[in-house]
Amino acid sequence: MAGPPQPLSRSGPSRILRFVIIFLVALIILVGLAVLIIWLTVRPKRLSYTVESAEVHNFDMTDTQLNASFSFGVRAYNPNKRVSVYYDSITATVGFGDQDLSFGVLSPFYQPHKNEQWLNIHLNAQNFLLHDSVSKELALERSAGEMDLDLWIKARIRFKVGVWKSAHRTLRIRCSPVIVYLSKSKTFKKTTCFTEV
Repeated sequence: MAGPPQPLSRSGPSRILRFVIIFLVALIILVGLAVLIIWLTVRPKRLSYTVESAEVHNFDMTDTQLNASFSFGVRAYNPNKRVSVYYDSITATVGFGDQDLSFGVLSPFYQPHKNEQWLNIHLNAQNFLLHDSVSKELALERSAGEMDLDLWIKARIRFKVGVWKSAHRTLRIRCSPVIVYLSKSKTFKKTTCFTEV
């Protein structure tokens, strides 16, 4: 006749599992503390971008077909004391209303900390077909002597602190509206851009 069932004893695998869980929790806490210490030391600040100049040249619109050259001078400022930035790829798009008018690729560059760079952006629209509503609005603004344009810049960037470099991140810069005066008698007013990383 069999005796009463014996209580289950703690086996080796359950101890190992408990040790692994404790180790992982401790590792997560240590990594979190390290990130917090680095952040407090570095104190990263938001990168700053402003459109300092904008011009439209050779503007010619026939019905819904556009030919024009757009030029923008953008000031890129890195206010950080210890963070540098690699711009590995950069694209720029100019738009009006709900339509993109031209697209271009800019040269990659490296921006040290506490540094100011100027981006000279030149975009061309050649025999570009406009939506009917956009061509009408553009014609109205041209006759009024000014245009409200949108400038979007998209970049693949990496941050550098000391010898450490981050993984790639996507930086989106939106400058809107950029008011371009077709008459040289009016002075351009700079546009502050909004950023998202």
